[in-house]
Amino acid sequence: MSDAKGLIEADFTHAGLLAAIHREAFSEPDSWSENVMRLQLELPTTFGFIHPTDGMILARVAADDAEILTIAVTPARQRMGTGAILLRATIDHARRAGAVSMFLEVAVTNAPARALYAAMGFQVAGSRRRYYSDGTDALVLRAAI
Repeated sequence: MSDAKGLIEADFTHAGLLAAIHREAFSEPDSWSENVMRLQLELPTTFGFIHPTDGMILARVAADDAEILTIAVTPARQRMGTGAILLRATIDHARRAGAVSMFLEVAVTNAPARALYAAMGFQVAGSRRRYYSDGTDALVLRAAI
C-alpha cells in the first residue's frame, strides 16, 4: 500500500509520468495525453499529486471551491488505498488554498470510485447525461471540506 510519504507534488515536468499512469488506468479516448497534463499543470490554479508507481490526481481551486479534474490509480494498485491517499492529500491542499467545498464527476457505472467518494463524504449534487466518450452518464458529487 502506498503511503502519503510516497506522494510527490506534481508539476509540468511530471507530465509524461502522469500521462503514463492515466493511460494505464483509462483506455482511449478517455486517457489524457502528456500535453494535456502539462497544459493543466501550467495553469496557476491547478495542482496535483503523483505516486510514481501507483496513481495520480489533478485538481484546481477557484475562490472557495475545488474540483477534482482527474484521478487515476493503476489497475494493479486499485482497491489498496492509493485513491484515498491521493484524495486526502488533495483535500488538505485545497483546504489550505481556501476551498470549503470540492466537487467531481464520476461515471454512474464506477461503483468502486463511488464507494471511495461516499466514504470521504461526497454526496450526489447532480448528473451529466452522456458525459463520457462511451455515452455513460456522470454523477456530480460534492463534499464540504
